[in-house]
Amino acid sequence: TKEFESANCVRAFLGEAGDGAGQVAVLECNLDDMTGEALGFAMERLLEAGALDVFTAPVGMKKSRPGLMAQVVARVEDEEKLGNLLLNESTTLGVRISHMRRMMQKRRFERVSTEYGEITVKIAEGTGRACPEYEQAAALARANHVPYLNVYNAAMSAYAVSYTHLTLPTNSR
Repeated sequence: TKEFESANCVRAFLGEAGDGAGQVAVLECNLDDMTGEALGFAMERLLEAGALDVFTAPVGMKKSRPGLMAQVVARVEDEEKLGNLLLNESTTLGVRISHMRRMMQKRRFERVSTEYGEITVKIAEGTGRACPEYEQAAALARANHVPYLNVYNAAMSAYAVSYTHLTLPTNSR
């Protein structure tokens, strides 16, 4: 029998990462010379191309200039495609890329009926936190000629009727 310093074996894991958790790429750049319209267009293009999230935050830049930091959260396999898109659609000369671990709550979706029409509500499993899908709520608000918050509140009330553990958020408006 041969003896080895360490175990002579291979370990394999089989599983699915269906909840979206795992590694993501975070692409970022600072901008101080781009119009709001052009930046908005770039953000739309990045989302259309598969970015998981795109946002900006105000920053102070060199020579005391105000600017924006643009951040793109992406699947690792999309980082090069989205990095090139950011370079082409913005005024930046460089993009910083880092990899981060992401945690996400499991979610489920349910349809609820409101006086404005049916709408999908996204529910965080474990906490019961819920939120109507924005695009559907906005479309119903437009179609019914009512404020967005009317549709939002109707959807949350319809969801709460079935789930008494839900605490409805209070709107400050």
